[in-house]
Amino acid sequence: MTKEHQGMDKRIRERLELKLPVRVHCRETPEFEWTEITRLINVTPFGAGFTLTRPTEKGRLLHMTIPMPRQLRVFDHVEDQYRVWALVRYVRSATSSDPKQPLFEVGVAFIGKRPPQSYEQDPAKRYEISQATLQTMALTSEMVHPASTDQRTETRHRIAVDISVEVLDEKLQVTQTEHTVTENLSNKGATAFTTLQIPPGRIIRVRSEQYQLTVYAAVRSAGVGADGIGRIHLEFIDREWPL
Repeated sequence: MTKEHQGMDKRIRERLELKLPVRVHCRETPEFEWTEITRLINVTPFGAGFTLTRPTEKGRLLHMTIPMPRQLRVFDHVEDQYRVWALVRYVRSATSSDPKQPLFEVGVAFIGKRPPQSYEQDPAKRYEISQATLQTMALTSEMVHPASTDQRTETRHRIAVDISVEVLDEKLQVTQTEHTVTENLSNKGATAFTTLQIPPGRIIRVRSEQYQLTVYAAVRSAGVGADGIGRIHLEFIDREWPL
């Protein structure tokens, strides 16, 4: 590769600080979706960074609409808006100017004009990029595959902690809340008793006065135990529980 091509390759990989407006759309489940308007922090032809006031999780697919400069696009060079699917690579809590308003830093990789076929059947499905394609600059939906669902490796402790479970609507308003208790707990997840009907894929808010803690969690599964009591199995997505 010539020095000229090396310099070009470096430039297109560098993240440009273009604070463009962006429309982010997410389907958490077949029945629930939300949209947020925010601004990019940085962007390349292959991904972007931005903040959201509501959480998502690593592995989820988002649909983004951006007035992207045409020289940064991989397709749709004549359209006014660049409509691209993106795979969430990381989510972390950020410092917010409003203590009552959470903020999350999100980094995504663009995967193309269309999502994988399996997304239509299950929008809550999480995806990952194989190691073999990580060096590829432009990803396509064929290069991502469903994330592995290996059994959790962390130890769950039978700890009963009083918590509040809050279900949020597309405007981040609490539509359902329940004071309940955990059946077991680890740094990365919990099982909680519940009477609420919360489908897998939804992201909920969990509060604990005892720990002075608020975390966001994805519902991985829900059901009724042999004792006839409903349970939800949660995975924390923005921070670990400080056991």
